[in-house]
Amino acid sequence: MILYKTNEEVELMQISALLVSDTLAEVAKILKPGITTLEIDRIANEFILDNGAVPSFYNYNGFPFHIITSVNDVVVHGFPTKDELKDGDIISVDVGTIKNGFHGDHAYTFIIGEVSPAVLNLVKTTKESLFLGIKEAVVGKRIGDIGAAIQSHNEKQGYGVVRDLVGHGLGKDMHEDPQVPNYGRKGNGLLLRENLVLAIEPMINMGKKDVFLDEDGWTIRTADGSPSVHFEHDVCIKKGEALILSNYAPIEAAEKQNSNLNTSYY
Repeated sequence: MILYKTNEEVELMQISALLVSDTLAEVAKILKPGITTLEIDRIANEFILDNGAVPSFYNYNGFPFHIITSVNDVVVHGFPTKDELKDGDIISVDVGTIKNGFHGDHAYTFIIGEVSPAVLNLVKTTKESLFLGIKEAVVGKRIGDIGAAIQSHNEKQGYGVVRDLVGHGLGKDMHEDPQVPNYGRKGNGLLLRENLVLAIEPMINMGKKDVFLDEDGWTIRTADGSPSVHFEHDVCIKKGEALILSNYAPIEAAEKQNSNLNTSYY
């Protein structure tokens, strides 16, 4: 069932989405070599609770942590651990919050220190493709238009567009209809109508598109061990131009202020 939101519900959803953005900005402030992803999980959870919300992911289908931290070849659903981040790591941090009965859910990939030009280009291209997909998220377009834009931009660079995991509708449930693949054909799929809220989230591998499920039953890794990048925004379908409910500006500001993070791809 497709659930279209009222304008009032969209405003409530934006509060949740912006709290996710602020949480990711807090994460951007503390990322450095030597910090553990378990420590990042603790700090993010405290920030969410201090702001009158609860983390969406904790105990969701049994997920045992408050946020998702996916490092290097982990595509999504990475467990926070006691392992320390190192110079040259890339880390996708995915955060969800519930406030006023609605979910916010988006992600951002950070670069710790120096990486190869190839990795910088993967991060840059994936982030660009998110916004190309969002340009298609308007009344009168179709789901396939979003996926086609993301797929085309990444495959031109030779990257693998993950098929096994997709974006989704968002609302009172974290995963609502419809699914939003990062691949597709223009003009195909669900016709987009006003006030449908979507989590659009390209997951792009430097190598092949294939992935596998790790033995913990959650962590998804690239089959060939290549790096993977994940960006995600919460988007409301509108006429002419999509309304992005989340906000990368505070994340990027904190990222640029942290000398441990590499923003040279901007």
